[in-house]
Amino acid sequence: MTLIIRQMQENDITFVQEIARISWHHTYEGIIPRDIQDRFLQLAYSRERLIERLINSPFLVAIFDEWLVGFANFSNVTQGEAELHAIYLHPDMHGKGVGTALLQEGLRMLPNLSSLFVCVEKENKLGMHFYQAKGFVAIEEFDEQFDGHLLKTVKLVKQYEKV
Repeated sequence: MTLIIRQMQENDITFVQEIARISWHHTYEGIIPRDIQDRFLQLAYSRERLIERLINSPFLVAIFDEWLVGFANFSNVTQGEAELHAIYLHPDMHGKGVGTALLQEGLRMLPNLSSLFVCVEKENKLGMHFYQAKGFVAIEEFDEQFDGHLLKTVKLVKQYEKV
């Protein structure tokens, strides 16, 4: 069983869209209404948006036994800071080290990083547990309107020593 983490390619887009859909529906069931999820996915994971993200920011995919099973998208580093915009896995891959591998490879690709930020929906227990286990700490909680639906969002950060 082989896990490969690599930069996303344009021919991965259909698979990234499918992982986004499956993982969003699994993660946000009972938290965000399905119709709002679907509208967001249609916009944020359109082919055009994914190509834009691929060109302009670190966007990694995880391949496990020749199947795309997850992805992570980071911002570029600005003044030592970057943001993890998304890290999503097929639900069958939770707890198998895939998310950790995506995070580690993303960090390797971010030169001069001192702080990595991520925003997580407070009720996303799996996501909160993952980031806290990786040393992220909550620095802010805020309400956020998400297509007319109120979310409780937590902003977390992890500090890194520049090498």
